[in-house]
Amino acid sequence: MKINLKHLLSTLLVLFVQLTFAQESKFSGKVTDSGGVPIPGANIIVKGTTISAQTGFDGDFTINATKGQIIIVSFIGMKTVEFAVSSSMVIKLTDASNELENVIVVGFGTQSKKKLTDNIARVTSKDISQIPVSNMQNALVGKLAGVQITQINGKVEGGVKMRIRGVSSISSSQEPLYVLDGMPLINDNESGSAAPINPLISLNPNDIESVEVLKDASSAAIYGARGTNGVVLITTKQGKSGKTKISLNTSGGWSEATHKVNWLNAAQYVELFTEASANRYGADDLWLTEPGGVFDGYANGKDWRKGEVDTDWQSLALVKGSVQDHSFSISGGDNKTLFFLSGGYHNTAGIVRGNSMDRYSYRGNLDHKVSDKLRVGLNTSLSKTNITRIGSDNSFTTPLQAVAQTPLSPAYLDDGVTPNNDTPLYYNFLTQQFNGNWDSNIFRTLMNSYLEYKILPELSFRTELGYDNNNQTEEYFAGSLTESASTNGYADANAIQSDKYSINNYFNYNKTFKEDYDLDFVAGMSFEESSRKRQYVAGTGFPSDDLQTVESASEITAGSSSRTKYNFLSYFSRATFSIMDRYLFKASLRYDGSSRFGASNRYGVFPAASVGWIVSEENFLKDNETLSLLKIRGSFGVTGNAGIGNFASLGLFNGSSYNKQSAINPSQLANQDLKWEKTNQVDIGIDFGFLNNRVSGEVDYYVKKTNDLLLNEPLPGTSGWRSLTRNVGSLTNKGLEFVLNTTNIKTANASWKTSMNIATLDNKVTDLPGGEIVSGQNIVRVGETISSFYVVEYAGVDAANGNALFFKNSLKADGSLDRTTTKNYSEAQRTIAGSPYPTLMAGMSNTIAFFNFDFSFTFQGEWGASIYNEAGKFQSSNGRYKDNQTIDQLNRWQKAGDITNVPQARWGRSNGEQSSTRYLEKTDFVRLRNLSLGYTLPKTITQKFSIDKIRLYMTGVNLLTFTNYKGYDPESSYDNNGDSNIQKGIAFYSAPPAKTLIIGLNIDL
Repeated sequence: MKINLKHLLSTLLVLFVQLTFAQESKFSGKVTDSGGVPIPGANIIVKGTTISAQTGFDGDFTINATKGQIIIVSFIGMKTVEFAVSSSMVIKLTDASNELENVIVVGFGTQSKKKLTDNIARVTSKDISQIPVSNMQNALVGKLAGVQITQINGKVEGGVKMRIRGVSSISSSQEPLYVLDGMPLINDNESGSAAPINPLISLNPNDIESVEVLKDASSAAIYGARGTNGVVLITTKQGKSGKTKISLNTSGGWSEATHKVNWLNAAQYVELFTEASANRYGADDLWLTEPGGVFDGYANGKDWRKGEVDTDWQSLALVKGSVQDHSFSISGGDNKTLFFLSGGYHNTAGIVRGNSMDRYSYRGNLDHKVSDKLRVGLNTSLSKTNITRIGSDNSFTTPLQAVAQTPLSPAYLDDGVTPNNDTPLYYNFLTQQFNGNWDSNIFRTLMNSYLEYKILPELSFRTELGYDNNNQTEEYFAGSLTESASTNGYADANAIQSDKYSINNYFNYNKTFKEDYDLDFVAGMSFEESSRKRQYVAGTGFPSDDLQTVESASEITAGSSSRTKYNFLSYFSRATFSIMDRYLFKASLRYDGSSRFGASNRYGVFPAASVGWIVSEENFLKDNETLSLLKIRGSFGVTGNAGIGNFASLGLFNGSSYNKQSAINPSQLANQDLKWEKTNQVDIGIDFGFLNNRVSGEVDYYVKKTNDLLLNEPLPGTSGWRSLTRNVGSLTNKGLEFVLNTTNIKTANASWKTSMNIATLDNKVTDLPGGEIVSGQNIVRVGETISSFYVVEYAGVDAANGNALFFKNSLKADGSLDRTTTKNYSEAQRTIAGSPYPTLMAGMSNTIAFFNFDFSFTFQGEWGASIYNEAGKFQSSNGRYKDNQTIDQLNRWQKAGDITNVPQARWGRSNGEQSSTRYLEKTDFVRLRNLSLGYTLPKTITQKFSIDKIRLYMTGVNLLTFTNYKGYDPESSYDNNGDSNIQKGIAFYSAPPAKTLIIGLNIDL
């Protein structure tokens, strides 16, 4: 038979094409959430290949595959799923915010939680949305293992301290690096006084989608010179393709102080000080009580003998507060454009009289798909925050120092006017409130834009441009009736403008080799420039108290201006590599340069590496019905700390005047060898899951060793200089962290989830020139916790005569301590008596749902820390000073044989009020941080009004505190101690936080 070669070739070609298309074709599908809303930007990869795709704005995707092949679908915050390829695919992703499978944000990218070899803690919007607080940090309390978050005191704008795995510096910044949508934020306290303002108070917590805290060096080293104190990545909400969604939230509530201290009333005050005077001068000396005597002067015409005056100054200082929060958001999009718009108003009337805050905020996030290869986006945020401020803790104008006033003094005269300054024992803070003001206005603009271009299916380039502008103005006025009466009024104005520009350019390469080898590589550069301008002017002498700006002053008494700038130039890379989805490797390197450091140490290298082994993927465990996950991981890395002044390495000169002539004088010694603090950190961890991850958790042990500490080292006075910033000394933090998540109940109509965390902390100074630095009641000493309390040890009261006693604690010849007691304070030696930092921290959250009801609560506790009450020598001094006294003074020694801890009352004489452990207390506590109860109306009702959801809720914050601490609050501390100050854990008329109850309404349209 004759064969036509042409026909044969044509037939074979057709058969080949048909076979090819039978083996691999284009398949389409759609990815949605559990409610059917499309998910744009989800990643799809054919398992074991390099073939990948991404969903569009409508959730649709197309991928080359063979029917029956497995595709892996993942998206940030959702559980990763595997799905068999078919002709019609609708893939629903469920939320995985608390599960092992979620995708989390890391520096310059994302990564699957399951394949993570770092220690990164995550909190989502669901975890914080029901906590009505004014700042983002307070919503995280108790939810992150090894992370201590404390608001300094109860002022609405009060600074917040976040300590991640302990304190890693003495004189440098101890705050983490905050990064919002890829842009490092300005986080400088710009308060015009010693009382700090939280720099992040302008951020609206309702706009946040997730917060990732990079705790170990392997995760934080990608941020190099600023990673030692940890990194906090904040991701804001984005729009989703589909129906436009409108969400409304309104809430309001009431607040009061978590705790008040009991003080003496007028009768008790008279009794105590009359007795104290008799013990000093004899019972016949009536200088306090005689007509026209001191008590009559305090009473200002009131008859204190008949009880006409008994002022509760504390109730005037700590008042009932209120909270309002109203916000809306509009989100949606199509296959080209996604958008998220929000607006909010927040008002807090503080529990400290005269302290309040208003915040107006706007956010607009926009993403646009220009083509299949090009995407662009722009995130913007505007906010205005108005704060009515009060004085720092160390000022008589601050309301809480009113507790020092005698209850014999009336707060107001009969006509309602506050008394003259010389009538009460101290300055009447009400005079300042009615005859002055102090306002801060913060305008903040945040912008972050990006352009992402897919060069190849596995290679993309992304460029980001960010801008952060923080404008803050403060205006202060004290009228002619205030403490500024002698100058006929005082006013000042302080204006600060801070700007930060950041540019990130980086490539991302992601490819699978030979089915079992996955590589993700990131490399790029970053540049940041930060600048700050300040103008200040002050004046006195005002023709009227109604004219309150410096413009009306008759004399300008002070004025200054300053400008400063610094920058960072960095190069970074990171590679993650996995074999058969079970053997995990990661390495990163950052090369950082900063203008802050000496010319000989301008650049630093910060490497990190980590490994992981998913043991549960091995054949001998893969089909185990009990064990869902077992992963062993370990990491090592080097991070830095650059939180010092902009010109700390330079020799500086200031312009000044001498004999009315212009002059230049030296102000700072140069140190061209100044460099970063460097922290080496090792982390070993185990991730586990049981019963399909209904029980999951992680255990970590870490050791952080910080070398080349940036220390403001004191210099001898004969040198002419106070200090020099040098790299000296080292310290170590180590601890154990344990996290456990359980799904206790999971049915169609009920669920109950529990999450708990426990962390230990052991901090030690390991090297320091001279061995120790003492400041106030604190000491930095080799072998001890940083800023340990260093005070004389109080030994109680001599029952025979009422003398205060102290332990000598001097060294004997055999090296032991002399534990005998003495009444002579100068004979007693200081000893280390406690630490300002907890050694154990824990948190536990429960989320319960039953039909349409939801209930959640979080407990948080700390143990091992202490606080020194610096005001104790005035408040609990057994009549040494005229300040009103705490109620425990009723238990004072009065006769021989009395067993008490309060010495005999002696007016004007030292008897136990000296600095000692008498005023040092343990601050162990357990607190009910938040509790929320909500009810969602059935859809059968809401759908009649074309409403998706209506939820009513009630939330409480700081409702219960269990502690033996006798002061205002175990977390409140003196607001005049910055990061660089060695003095820590000091309380001084420090206001407690607010206990708040709120009722709210959520509506989704």
